[in-house]
Amino acid sequence: MSRLAFVFPGQGSQSVGMLSDLAATYPIVKATFDEASAALGLDLWALSQDGPVEDLNQTENTQPVLLTAGVAVFRAWQAAGGRTPDFLVGHSLGEYTALVAAGAISLADGVRLVAERGRLMQSAVPAGEGAMAAILGLDDDMVRQCCAEAAAVGVVEAVNFNAPGQVVIAGSTAAVSAAIEKLKAAGAKRALPLPVSVPSHCALMKPAAEKLRPVLESIVFSAPTIPVVQNVAARIEADASAIREALVQQLY
Repeated sequence: MSRLAFVFPGQGSQSVGMLSDLAATYPIVKATFDEASAALGLDLWALSQDGPVEDLNQTENTQPVLLTAGVAVFRAWQAAGGRTPDFLVGHSLGEYTALVAAGAISLADGVRLVAERGRLMQSAVPAGEGAMAAILGLDDDMVRQCCAEAAAVGVVEAVNFNAPGQVVIAGSTAAVSAAIEKLKAAGAKRALPLPVSVPSHCALMKPAAEKLRPVLESIVFSAPTIPVVQNVAARIEADASAIREALVQQLY
């Protein structure tokens, strides 16, 4: 039998009305949102269904909504009799979702943790002052070169290497805009701004990462029941301290 992996998404995959069809078929979806909402003191289902989109896209809201959505889909898969995956992995925020799905942290701790992560990230870079964009059609080195040339304007870095020909850049709004112009001139097929309120995974997030460390230390981590592949090192870790350190490092 072929091996199965689940990949949980990161910020930018949210939309108003998400999972409404799935929730109509699988009651566990809404029940998962109710559980997470009670832990956080915020109606995450209403936010995901009714928005407004401006509120949904604020990172302190986006992160707990997407984590809950990922766990809800995973539970629906289990309720439908889907087999247990061999590996879990998550894109950025999705690494936290993977850890919840693997039983390393509880859903309640997970949503509280990522909501605080979002607040720390937003405080590091006020809304409107940071940006991210997906660059399609250029190799990694060209994206790095264009970002280096645009760095005279401000911080901008190639941060997520999603696939050959798809790289995400992040940094200050002005520097990201400057980099996009250079990337288009270099032959990028598309440059897609992402619907996020913070520039994740660049140097601007280092202050938030250091403040996140004690928050992670306050959370009880157990050994994952399903192997989780880390973002930073592409390793599988069961040790709680190693998992925490990887979550700090992946922020910047």
